[in-house]
Amino acid sequence: MNAAELFVRCLEREGIRHIFGVPGEENEDLLFALAKSDIEFVPVRHEQGGAFIANVYGRLTGKAGVCLSTLGPGATNLITGVADAFLDKAPLVAITGQGGLERLHHGSHQIIDVVSMMKPITKWNSTIQDVSVIPEVVRKAFKIAEQEKPGAVHIELPEDIAGQNVDGNLYPLDSSIVRRPNPNPDAIQQVVQLIQSAEKPMILAGNGAIRNRASRALTDFATVFQIPVACTFMGKGAISDRSPLSLGAVGLGFKDYVIEAFEQADLVLAIGYDIAEYDPQGWNTGRPKKIIHLDFEPAEIFSDYIPDLEVIGDLAASIEAIHHSIEIDPFPAWYGTIRNRIFESIEQYQLQPRDPFHVPGVTHLVRKILPDHGLLISDVGTHKMWIARNFPTYCPNGCIISNGLASMGISLPGGIAAKIANPDRPVVCLMGDGGALMNIQELETAKRLNTGFTIIVLNDNNYGLIEWKQEQSKGKSTGTRIGNPDYVQLGKSFGIPSYKPDSIGALEQIITESLASNQLTLIEIPIDTDVNGELTRSLDAYFQNK
Repeated sequence: MNAAELFVRCLEREGIRHIFGVPGEENEDLLFALAKSDIEFVPVRHEQGGAFIANVYGRLTGKAGVCLSTLGPGATNLITGVADAFLDKAPLVAITGQGGLERLHHGSHQIIDVVSMMKPITKWNSTIQDVSVIPEVVRKAFKIAEQEKPGAVHIELPEDIAGQNVDGNLYPLDSSIVRRPNPNPDAIQQVVQLIQSAEKPMILAGNGAIRNRASRALTDFATVFQIPVACTFMGKGAISDRSPLSLGAVGLGFKDYVIEAFEQADLVLAIGYDIAEYDPQGWNTGRPKKIIHLDFEPAEIFSDYIPDLEVIGDLAASIEAIHHSIEIDPFPAWYGTIRNRIFESIEQYQLQPRDPFHVPGVTHLVRKILPDHGLLISDVGTHKMWIARNFPTYCPNGCIISNGLASMGISLPGGIAAKIANPDRPVVCLMGDGGALMNIQELETAKRLNTGFTIIVLNDNNYGLIEWKQEQSKGKSTGTRIGNPDYVQLGKSFGIPSYKPDSIGALEQIITESLASNQLTLIEIPIDTDVNGELTRSLDAYFQNK
């Protein structure tokens, strides 16, 4: 047995079933070891696509997704997907090949210091220079990637190490059960006192609250005491938007109706919130308020986010401990008018028969068709803002948005990940034309793997979000206009049924049939962008006239 085969046995012990990447000379031994294993190596068309697949797989399952590249340009191509997993707190293990150790001390073909390059975008990373450490390195990588808060880890395997024979006494290490600590009882009592003395408490649910057990605990707690909940983009679904306590999502780059609740609140329980998701300057406004930080880790130091109390430990356990320690009546529905305004605004964007297609109208139609347990994966652009604002989400991980690194090009690979994780789940990937062409090559991967999901490309021949922000800032835009291929013909060239509907009825029928058939489908929708400016102008007028 060589070192690469031992490495793969360790991956099998971790329960890995798929690795996504691009083959290269320097990972040859690892590829042949994978070919003899129970793990499927899935060739992708760009390393970034492989990293995004692993990223979203990890985010959806809680188990680290794995991506693979060779050295040099292969490793640099992984960086965006790895960095996205790092800031989005998605468990991921990246494996890169490397030249032989005898080449690393001087300039050599394709040799760069990948470990140093990966250091700022990983929780931990290492190169293997001795075959005897392989079991420990692999076990450590997965343990660190998956433990709260999860994130990206990197392992470098040089080609000469991979080909070495190993001692027969080396074997994969078993994982251990890790129990997160329960919260400090004194801290829980302090939280209880703060809540009981509040008049208008509310909850800010972040990415950490999306875990199933934490979501259930949060929903039960909020429901019993009638405390409203606003979610970050990445916390959508922590509480169902069908709940009368839901205030939708917070995180737009401009003031929206949900901010009224933060302005009125005198206590905010930030549950699983990470400032990388949304700058606290955006919501910590209005009247002076107490802040309680509940999370797996202490709060980041930030002048606009200085909690009065931090409760660190298992998130669900913390919420449940607070719930069972409070003895007060439910709070009055001080937020009712605000909630009505939020959801009335969402409803007004339904497309009418003679309307041009626009992003919130398409989003509304997708929500109408997609089952409650279905999944919408957003790319990054104007549509991300509308999805966050106007796409009610009814279950944890019912809407995937990258908002730590906020990477364009994640949606299409994310759809592949979602169908590998759960082939029967209805999935829609919504993307702009800018993000679509950043990883459009993965259409071939999606088709080859026989994944069945619906791809919607919103085409305005523009980097629309940048134009929207430039218009807000300068009253004009520059450098955003782009061109596009015929997406219908492009999709068909990959053997994918592709459409460009010319009416709302036709679009509804195509989406409905695509989801029912569980067949890979591409839909191009030319969109009108006037609605973007109309929204910000109407919000500005509302807040100016208050």
